[in-house]
Amino acid sequence: MTALRTFGALFVLALAIGATIRYRQRSISRLNLIISWLIATAVVMLAIAPSLFDPIFDVFNFRPGSGQRLTAVLLFAVVVLFVLVIRLESYTDVNERGIRQLVESLGVERFDWDAAGGLPEGKRIVVVSPAYNEAENVGEVIRALPVEVEGYHVVSIVVDDCSEDATAEIAREAGALAARLPIRRGGGLALRVGYEIALRLGADIVVSIDADGQHVPEELPTLVKPIVAGEADHVNGSRMLGAYEGGPLIRNIGVHFFSWAVTILTGQRVTDISSGYRATRAETLRKLILEQDQFWTSEVTIEALRQRARIKEVPVTFLTRRGGESKKPRSLRYGWNFAKAVIKTWLR
Repeated sequence: MTALRTFGALFVLALAIGATIRYRQRSISRLNLIISWLIATAVVMLAIAPSLFDPIFDVFNFRPGSGQRLTAVLLFAVVVLFVLVIRLESYTDVNERGIRQLVESLGVERFDWDAAGGLPEGKRIVVVSPAYNEAENVGEVIRALPVEVEGYHVVSIVVDDCSEDATAEIAREAGALAARLPIRRGGGLALRVGYEIALRLGADIVVSIDADGQHVPEELPTLVKPIVAGEADHVNGSRMLGAYEGGPLIRNIGVHFFSWAVTILTGQRVTDISSGYRATRAETLRKLILEQDQFWTSEVTIEALRQRARIKEVPVTFLTRRGGESKKPRSLRYGWNFAKAVIKTWLR
């Protein structure tokens, strides 16, 4: 036991000294330094002179030699650790939210607002395409979009997630308006920037479409028709109701599994929860709370269901990527992160 107490005292002293060095390097705050030294002092006192804590143990009738005092110390240590973890998570969430808001604001600010001033008046469908290194595909996607659908002008926006190629420039040449994020944060954040811009442009309907050519732009009228007809607030394009070209078997199984899981969780039948080809009424979009930076394709639909929006699925066609490299991780990792995104959104 003496060896254990000695090891514990030396260990916390090393941590406290390390905290002091980090404080002098301005890596941690004074508050964190004080907390480190308070914990180190308590552990050292407990190791050197445990009898000093006898009055506290006596209050709870913890008798020496029975193991109760050791259990009490361990329980107290766990409580302190839990409080520190919660405090760390709070700081992390605040910092993450601040970075996210900063990148989103910069993305909106860098949009082609001057060019947007020349858009035609009237009702608008704004099509948002988050894109990262899609110079080979984005131009063809933009050019294939219809100019007008059901009396609505179609406006295309590409949000470049800090690509290393000429994605934004090619999108502009093809006729789209573009915004470029200062750092890469993921398709979900790029989509939120596009949604914010679309709402500021006075969109009546906002559509998301992949920039890699997997979605068919000519099917846009099918996607927005239920909203135009007043039958839905959010429309999901489903490859399971339509058609899709081949892909990894495990990914196809994943589409069925997660669609089934979301159907069970929400009580609404969904056949293709991972589809990124969707349309949302502007009034509905303003109500949605969107937070996922990556693995975001399920979030909009689940959040729309949580807001009790009228949801409808329509058949669409999914194609294989026409050029470039997929940005998705390997299937098992993708499935794990997709599952976390679904659960986080459902638990709100």
